[in-house]
Parts: sequence; structure tokens; C-alpha cells
Amino acid sequence: MNQISRVASSGFSPERLARIDRLLSEKYVGPGRMPCAQFLLARNGETVHETVLGNRDVERGVALTADTVFRIYSMTKPVACVALMTLVEEGLIALDDPVAKHIPAWKDLGVFSAGVDPFMTTPPARPMQVVDLMRHTSGLTYGFQSRTNVDAAYRKLKVEEMHGGHDLESFIGMLAKLPLEFSPGEAWNYSVSTDVVGYLVQKIAGKPLSQVLRERIFEPLKMTDTGFFVREDQRSRFGACYNATPKGGLKLQDDPEVSPYLQPPALESGGGGLVSTAADYMRFANMLVNGGELDGARILSPMTVRLMASNHLPGGKDLTELSRSLFSESTNAGVGFGLGFAVVFDPPKTLVPCSMGEFYWGGAASTAFWVDPVEKVTAVFMTQLLPSSTYPIRRELRTLVYSALTQTNA
Repeated sequence: MNQISRVASSGFSPERLARIDRLLSEKYVGPGRMPCAQFLLARNGETVHETVLGNRDVERGVALTADTVFRIYSMTKPVACVALMTLVEEGLIALDDPVAKHIPAWKDLGVFSAGVDPFMTTPPARPMQVVDLMRHTSGLTYGFQSRTNVDAAYRKLKVEEMHGGHDLESFIGMLAKLPLEFSPGEAWNYSVSTDVVGYLVQKIAGKPLSQVLRERIFEPLKMTDTGFFVREDQRSRFGACYNATPKGGLKLQDDPEVSPYLQPPALESGGGGLVSTAADYMRFANMLVNGGELDGARILSPMTVRLMASNHLPGGKDLTELSRSLFSESTNAGVGFGLGFAVVFDPPKTLVPCSMGEFYWGGAASTAFWVDPVEKVTAVFMTQLLPSSTYPIRRELRTLVYSALTQTNA
């Protein structure tokens, strides 16, 4: 069976899928708005389309290849959450556990009311639970949001710095000294919560986070290029990262030949520290769409994946109703949040083609993935352009993919 016949038999139109290449080439890579673009699309675990365009290193004129290693930033979060859920399945931790049960230093965390440092606080309405960390309703924050006095305190202490002077233990110690932005469960705020998830994984498993991820996820799934730093044998495939300029161009942000990612980080960030390839992350996505198993390696049970991919926001609300974050994706109507990723629960409100129960997330350098359990579609998009809010590429890709799907399961 040739490629065109194979794609058509998967329920996709080859002619319509070609629009993806045109969009990425003519709108983004060709005009220099993005350095490169790699898009991998699969249905029922079989690849039906791949795009590889541009340069992974613009300054040196090095072309993008299918095995390029990317900084995936917040696409680390679903991986850390899957790791925690493997421990939940073993009965070692529960989603309704108070976080202070596992981090005693946090038992007296207060909610910000006034002040700069020292802060004035009030007691939370209820204790923070593990589920609050997974769904970003913990009251924690990110310093880069620059909205509040608490954000400023995060920046001053360099709480989020992966290649600085603190590790996960000292990271947890710093957070013990800072107030929460709101009482747990009261709102949604994108935050360092998933870094705390990574700490819990490390503490409960009794091993470094990197080792736990390798043993429980990467090795079973044969994700050979995913980790917290770029190994010596990967350096020739490591891409450069760029900032978008006001005029639509590119400015080098991280040179792959001198990048801090070439060395193991002080802080193994479950919230944003991994590097990976499109092929590796597609194996992770295919494990999820297949109910927690891939090629004989079972990571989670189907019921656990279903639990993760349900909307866990209080009151069944969506992100537009509950978000206090400046995060670029937080305005999505009809989209809630599960245990590690966003979840579509009202497709018409999103104003893009999608399925009920579809779940997804992205990274700061404009990378993205989604998993559609109804159509058995998985997609991974890789590039290296900061910030992720620069272009609406994620919504555009969804539109083009589903406009090419001519045989549906719904």
C-alpha cells in the first residue's frame, strides 16, 4: 500500500492534509516567523502525516531533521502527572490527600491579604490537596506572570530557575515561606504546581525524579531521546531556541552549542524541564490514546487515563470562568482542566473542530500536542519560538487536521 492509499484508508484526505504543509511553509517558516516546524499526526497509533520544515539552527544554516531534540517546556507537565498517577495506582498517594501530609513544612501556608515582605495572610478555607496541584487550583503561581506581590516574591527568590543554585528540596523550602495567592480550589492559576508534583513523585518513590520518569515511562515506552538535559550523543541534533521580535522576525534566545541544557539541571523541573523529540512524545501521546498502554508496555489503566482526561475544575466550570492566569491558553471557552492537561467538555464553545473529551497542552516555545480519544487521533507539533502566544498556530493546526478527516467515529 502506497502512502496516499495508506493515508486515505486511515480516514484522512491526503489532499486536505497537504494544507498543513502549505500553512507552515508559507505563513510561518518561509517568511521567517518561525525557525522550523515539525508536525506529526497519527490515527489508531499509525502515522498518517509528517511535516519537517526550516532550520533547527538558523545562524549556522542547519536544516531541521525528524530526530531534532527540542525544549518542550510545559509539555513536561503531563509526563510528571502520569508519573504521579502510577504511584496513585499503587496506593502510595491519593488525590484527596492534603499536600501537607507529604510536605509537613506546608501545613501553615496562609493566603495573601496584604504586604510585600513580610506578608499578611489569612488561613485558607480548606487545606491544599494533591488534586489541586494536578489541576492548578492550589493557590501557587508563576513569577513570570508579574501580576501580584506574590509573583514578585517568586521572581526575587528565582523560584522557577532550573539551572540556578537550588534543587527540588530547596525549591519546596522556598515555597514554604511564601503565601498562596488564593485559597485552594477557589480559582485556576497556571503555576509551579506541577514542579511540586515532581517533588512528590521523587519523595514517594525514594529516587530522583529523572530516574523515576526513566524507569516508569521513558524506558517502557522506548522514549530514548527524552530527559532533563541533552546528552553528548544528542548534541548534534539539538535545536536553537528563538524569541519572536515585534516585527515578526527571530532573535536567538538559547544557542544549542552553549545552552544550559547541555548539563544536568540543579532543579529537575516536572513543570517544564524536559527535552524530547516529536517521535518520543508521539509515543507518549499514543500510550494515552490507547488507554495507558503501548506495544505491550502498560503505564496506566484505562480508568486512570479516563480520570485524568476529565474536567476537574470546581463546579464543572471552564477556564474562562475560573482562571486568574495571564497564560495565553486560559481564555478557552468550553475547556476545563484535568490531571495534567486541558480537557474539552463543550466542543461548540471552543469555536474550533474538536471532540468531546479531547485533551491537550503545549510548551512555552510554541510546541503542542493533543489526544482525541473519540477519533483516536494524536498530534505533536514542535518548533522553538518564545512566547507561545505569538501566533494562533495550535488552533490553526486543529482546524486543518479535522477538515482533512473525512471518516469519523462519532
